Amino acid sequence: MQNVRNLVVWQKAHLSAVRIQLSTASIPRSGNTALINQIRRAALSVPANLAEGCGRGSDADFANFIQIAIGSSTELEGHLQFAVDTALINRTEFESRQKEVIEVRKMMIGLLKKLRPAPVQR
Repeated sequence: MQNVRNLVVWQKAHLSAVRIQLSTASIPRSGNTALINQIRRAALSVPANLAEGCGRGSDADFANFIQIAIGSSTELEGHLQFAVDTALINRTEFESRQKEVIEVRKMMIGLLKKLRPAPVQR
């Protein structure tokens, strides 16, 4: 496999995780520690799973880790929705982070399709 840092999807996922780390820094810790940790863990899981999968020996292994990263991105989006709905982050911040998460997820789905081509119809 190639160096994960060369993958644009990993670069965007990493930058998204960094931005989410900064975004959650302003959330009051009191009563919100679990949510903050879940948001950060889900955000970090996306580039981490891309990296781990990229380090595996086969496309099938890589595809499995991409699938896990896609799940983490969906989890992250749900946590961000809760954070904005409970006024823990502002709407502008939510929309920016959500846009990044959706972009990364679409890129991962595209990569997954390349790794797992559709079966030939007979």
